[in-house]
Amino acid sequence: CSAIDACKTSNGGCSTKAECRRTTPGNRVCVCNSGYTGDGIVCIEINPCLENNGGCDRNAECTQTGPNQAVCNCLKGYSGDGKRCTYINLCSQNNGGCSEFAICNDTELTERTCTCKHNYVGDGFQCRGNIFQELLRDSNTSRFYFYLENLSIRDISGPGPFTLFVPRTDVLNSDPRVRDWINKGVMAQVVRYHIVGCASLLYNDLATITNVTSLQGDPIHINYSQNSLVLNNKAEIILSDAVGTNGVIHVINQILVP
Repeated sequence: CSAIDACKTSNGGCSTKAECRRTTPGNRVCVCNSGYTGDGIVCIEINPCLENNGGCDRNAECTQTGPNQAVCNCLKGYSGDGKRCTYINLCSQNNGGCSEFAICNDTELTERTCTCKHNYVGDGFQCRGNIFQELLRDSNTSRFYFYLENLSIRDISGPGPFTLFVPRTDVLNSDPRVRDWINKGVMAQVVRYHIVGCASLLYNDLATITNVTSLQGDPIHINYSQNSLVLNNKAEIILSDAVGTNGVIHVINQILVP
């Protein structure tokens, strides 16, 4: 007589995910493979994520990759190996994408808010100070700032409001008349002719009026032609509505002459 091997046929009736182990002749036990649980007849894959988040950090996602196997990945807004995740302060780098003149406030909900600092206006991503400061920050208008400083014209550093029509830097640099005006001592009058006091006039405001009076005293004529605003029938507004705390800047392509 020979002993009957109870595991010989169909894995002894055990689960395909189990090991059939012979005990005594004709008998066997079924033991679930590693990563599975059950009585051996039925073996179910163990999902480690179902208990204690699979050992992952509470700010991590546990993802099952196999029987009793998982990986841990930190949630958005956190960094680490998944077992330990640390909150990323959104304001810690590059001011959170806010303007350098804004305060970045981390809400700890993977979001942040940007608020312009005192004496600045804007949406937090772009913040502007008074128009005197803004002239220097833009290469298109920095030459005009130089003449204001050099000629000691400080009107626009006050509370305003003001509207500026600023000839682009390359225009001021290339127009031969500028040197003549400086030599004749009239450059200050020319510069002040580009400034309007007591009003912050946006592009749409200018489109509804026909003239304004400059700080120099002479009027500036405005007409709307071919979808453009033209001053004194010559200078076109090419960049508009740079709003500061005390007024607005428009860039023009020619110098206005009183």
